[in-house]
Amino acid sequence: MAKALADAPPKGGFSFDLCRRNDMLVKKGIQLPGFRKTGTTIVGLIFEDGVILGADTRATEGPIVADKNCEKIHYMAPNIYCCGAGTAADTEAVTDMVSSQLQLHRYATGRESRVITALTLLKSHLFSYQGYVSAALVLGGVDVTGPHLHTVYPHGSTDTLPFATMGSGSLAAMSVFESKYKEGLSGKTDYLRNHQLPNPRTYISSRGYSFAKGHTEVLSTKIIPLNAKAEVAVVDAMEE
Repeated sequence: MAKALADAPPKGGFSFDLCRRNDMLVKKGIQLPGFRKTGTTIVGLIFEDGVILGADTRATEGPIVADKNCEKIHYMAPNIYCCGAGTAADTEAVTDMVSSQLQLHRYATGRESRVITALTLLKSHLFSYQGYVSAALVLGGVDVTGPHLHTVYPHGSTDTLPFATMGSGSLAAMSVFESKYKEGLSGKTDYLRNHQLPNPRTYISSRGYSFAKGHTEVLSTKIIPLNAKAEVAVVDAMEE
């Protein structure tokens, strides 16, 4: 009977075998292991008269912070902006391309760009690449039909919502929106760039450090003389 149970394939589901052990370790004072999370958080919400977009400014390359002041809210049109998460090069390339197409469309029609036009261009381009362009977008703007907010996923699907979050920090941001958002919020629009500057970049050369000779201790010195012998080779001229 015991052998039959041992040979039985494991069942699916969550295993609670280690819960008692972990609880005992915590009670004994052992600290839980820390963790580090990198990625992007982009958000947007509709208020009474417009749209508010927000994003962090950190760009990472794995565990490395490549840029502390990355611009993740991209200009699309005078009345439309777009937040980008995913691969920074992809988000910048896609938004720049659609922004130029909207500019040409305004030249041709002489009219203000519609948010639905930008949404259609973005989703069509991303769908054609079947998700291989890593650009997750939150598109917001105000046109003649009112304020609009859309999310665009890398494979081209879209959502139209009163508030939206995307990126690796989207779940934490969504918990705040779902608990505190309400319709008819009043507010004003303002472009806040570098609102906070945590951990500013510093340069050692700007601090005026100078190390005079002798600061580093010499533990030992060994000099090996070289007796080089020069040899002169005489080569006869070739006969013509």
